[in-house]
Amino acid sequence: MSPGTRDRILDALETLLLERGTAQMTLDNVAAAAGVSKGGLLYHFKSKDALLVGLVHRLGDRARDQLDEARTSGTSIAEWYLQTPDPTAQEDAVELALYRSLLATMRTIDASAGNEPDEVQRALDAVMAAWSDNLETEVDDPVRADTIRLVGDGVYLRALLGLPQIEPARYRAVVDRLLER
Repeated sequence: MSPGTRDRILDALETLLLERGTAQMTLDNVAAAAGVSKGGLLYHFKSKDALLVGLVHRLGDRARDQLDEARTSGTSIAEWYLQTPDPTAQEDAVELALYRSLLATMRTIDASAGNEPDEVQRALDAVMAAWSDNLETEVDDPVRADTIRLVGDGVYLRALLGLPQIEPARYRAVVDRLLER
């Protein structure tokens, strides 16, 4: 498979989700936006779910790269997990919008699915499990690791929903308490 074409298709999917929303996420629209035939798209991604799985993996790769950069600069995994996204920063705003669109898309798929998790949900579970594994490797107390994970998830969810963040000094006190050795 050509990584260039695959990336172009995922770029087109991201753009469609961000600029036009989930209703415009059809195979035909993604193919047209990527400049490939529908057959070319289907060569790389066999279905809409496969496209979303590709996007989930790509987002997981980006998060892994961010984590690697943070660790290189001396930030712990726990500190990285507890960071607050800044919706006024372009990179964070785009990331939040993309996650919001992905979640909305997954909800529409879930609404028509049965009780078994689909391939998109399994991909998301795998990405989240990798983050959990890294956190549990660093934090020796599993309850503290779970607390860090839940607080980090909650902070990110507040940002996704556009809710006001906790006052920075108070949140810093929360983070400091969670990171006490």
